[in-house]
Amino acid sequence: MPHIFLLAGPPAVGKSTTARALAAHFEKSIHIPVDDLRDMVIRGLALPGGAWDEKLVEQLLLARESAASMALAYRQAGFTVALDDFWDPASRLMEYSRLFQEPRVHKVLLFPSQRAAEERNRKRDASAYIADGIRLVYEDLSAGLTRLESEGWLIVDTTDKSVEETVSHILVQVG
Repeated sequence: MPHIFLLAGPPAVGKSTTARALAAHFEKSIHIPVDDLRDMVIRGLALPGGAWDEKLVEQLLLARESAASMALAYRQAGFTVALDDFWDPASRLMEYSRLFQEPRVHKVLLFPSQRAAEERNRKRDASAYIADGIRLVYEDLSAGLTRLESEGWLIVDTTDKSVEETVSHILVQVG
């Protein structure tokens, strides 16, 4: 049975780049970027930031449920799945709980230093909502990494790792 990898982390830490590179290591694979599913909303897209209103929560739930269904369908067809999504302090990604019950599902938190995430964001996009998101995620996660490890999350400090080093680390850890 193929793997499903859920790569999560703060905004601007390389989740999509890493997920795409990870998927490339398998003969049949797909990368599912949840942000792309959310970007399919033509009018009324709600962006994360300081306020988590009903529209945003609804859109996140729909995108994550769709991503989970896609992941299971593609895995059933023999594809390894690399799904990426931002760490959500409001739900802690529990929308994926049905995936977490499945075999060969790997929860991976990409977690460079906050300073590295902020520097990567400045190079990529100086949007205020992403900068706010980085701050909120680090506030949420800073004290809870041990708990996440006990819940089966693989936490990868990518501060000084290249994308390929990160992918190699993940592959070694999942065996």
